[in-house]
Amino acid sequence: MKAMLLRAPRPVEERPLELVELPTPAPGPGQVLIAVHACGICHTDLHTVEGELPPHRSPVVPGHQIVGEVAAVGEGVDRHVVGRRVGVPWLWCADGVCGYCRRGDENLCERALFTGYDVDGGYAEYVVAPAAFSYALPEAMDDLAVAPLLCAGIIGYRCLRLVGVTGERALPGEDRASAEADGGAWDEAGLACCGMPGDAVTPPSVTVAEEGGVGGGEARGRPSRRLGLYGFGAAAHIATQIAAYLGWEVFVFTRGEEHRRLALELGAVWASAAGEAPGDDAALRLDAAIIFAPAGELAIDALKAVDRGGIVALGGIYSSPIPAIDYPLIYQERVIRSVTNSTRRDACELLDVAAEIPVRTEVEVFPLEEANEALLALKESRIRAAAVLQVG
Repeated sequence: MKAMLLRAPRPVEERPLELVELPTPAPGPGQVLIAVHACGICHTDLHTVEGELPPHRSPVVPGHQIVGEVAAVGEGVDRHVVGRRVGVPWLWCADGVCGYCRRGDENLCERALFTGYDVDGGYAEYVVAPAAFSYALPEAMDDLAVAPLLCAGIIGYRCLRLVGVTGERALPGEDRASAEADGGAWDEAGLACCGMPGDAVTPPSVTVAEEGGVGGGEARGRPSRRLGLYGFGAAAHIATQIAAYLGWEVFVFTRGEEHRRLALELGAVWASAAGEAPGDDAALRLDAAIIFAPAGELAIDALKAVDRGGIVALGGIYSSPIPAIDYPLIYQERVIRSVTNSTRRDACELLDVAAEIPVRTEVEVFPLEEANEALLALKESRIRAAAVLQVG
């Protein structure tokens, strides 16, 4: 099979990914072999290729926003999944038995493996993945459109949840208590179940919390809540649509004029550069903020912009150092927190709400052989929203 292989991390300007022929992998017990149709390009890929994330496997095939079709199954997997369209995200597997997994925090599992980092990923014609960590996908979205949901969408959704934008959602066919213990819900053939049209269940509606959770502030007789997004790429362009759908006013801070225009198109009420007052009113304060750009200094800007009790979430897997924080910036119960990986629950909830809205993804398509050029365009901020490799 064709694959883009990273032998050792180097600056992307040096075109470190090599087009090679590799043996087609065979699925092991509990695994599926997937013929890759598309794979999203992510900043995490860029951090892996350039070595900002310490290598876990060399050589390695990057890529963790994988869309494809099940071509074969390993022992213990229902053969009915052959031919099904599935997605594979960053979390390739968790051990399921550690204390983190047992309490529903599989994103923190110390023995977790990650796609395109610990195991070969989707910059290739075929990939293997555990069936229980492979996702049924919304039928209405084509391969290229759905790919960015599988990391940018999922991590953006987790950020929204951890700052209080989204409320609780019941997974299809699963009560919440048992789903939390098991880490997710599965369809009849053993894939992670996302309740897309055609399944035996219907995607649930968004649950509106009385205080704090989902937006919809006007319906509760109080002003709409305000969310700030710092950096506007693949994750932010999806998060903007979800937050606006849930009734929040979205304020976007980004350097690029094209990114500002897209933010307003997708539902933001204001878009300008970081450091500027959010909106026309200099006294306007944000209820929450998410930082997607890997720039530590933005944490200071966000803390200055959020109101008392506000939360600032750091949505990246990598960041430059955060400058010293003066105590008054976090006084009055302001919170700054990191967001680490994601769970199967995050993935299933995101895929449900994306189909429900429906989310519109903006993609720029590259052939597999141009993965280096796609990563360079991402590094130089020449991608309007999301980049996707078209593989099969």
